[in-house]
Amino acid sequence: MTHDSTQLPSALRARLRDAPLWEFALALYGRDGVEAACLMLQDEAGIDVCELLWHCWLHHHGLACDACLDPVRRWQRQVTAPLRRLRRELKPEASRHASVAALRRTLQQAELQAEREALSRLERLALEDERLSALPSSSTCLAERLAMRLQVQKKPHLSALKTLESQLDPS
Repeated sequence: MTHDSTQLPSALRARLRDAPLWEFALALYGRDGVEAACLMLQDEAGIDVCELLWHCWLHHHGLACDACLDPVRRWQRQVTAPLRRLRRELKPEASRHASVAALRRTLQQAELQAEREALSRLERLALEDERLSALPSSSTCLAERLAMRLQVQKKPHLSALKTLESQLDPS
């Protein structure tokens, strides 16, 4: 039976709608080694964690999307990153002053909400963009695809991508 190419994207999108990105991201991020791998890739390789989790979500469903991510990257750069920077800068002072600790917790919640918004925007891109496609059966593993796409070359960063891949589809 051959697939009607006009129906395939609809079926792929339905698969994604049934498995929201936010819930997937929370579950994956909580698995062994994933948080450390994501934060290392963020801090050392400049890779956006939300974008990374989005690629994992798509890969988990056998999909890829070549949508333009500039609007989401702009959001992360203009909203999420400043909140993260402020939260991190306040850490030493927060350990000495309860009022600063409370402010830091507020910033942490705002940062989490900004990341949730970024994930929501990435999810909408996948659901609305015409470049959503099924991964070919001969597709390389996730870590290799992400290394090429995100221009990761250093051994520790490649190892972090392998950690994500192993936790995405545990054997």
